[in-house]
Amino acid sequence: MSNLYMEVDDEALAEAAAILGTKSKKDTVNAALHEVARRRKRLEALERLVEMGERGDFDVLLDKADYRR
Repeated sequence: MSNLYMEVDDEALAEAAAILGTKSKKDTVNAALHEVARRRKRLEALERLVEMGERGDFDVLLDKADYRR
């Protein structure tokens, strides 16, 4: 864990705390960093799904006869 000493925008920090439901500055900053990383991973996963759709990987699902019973 790193110790950082920096100036932070108090309004942005308060808004982030309200959105994230955190109580301390430390928890807010850590939660925000984790959320950014999770959002990036979800975006990358969505991009992979779009690529699969464009390739036609899901076309088999268009025919109900191909569904599992």
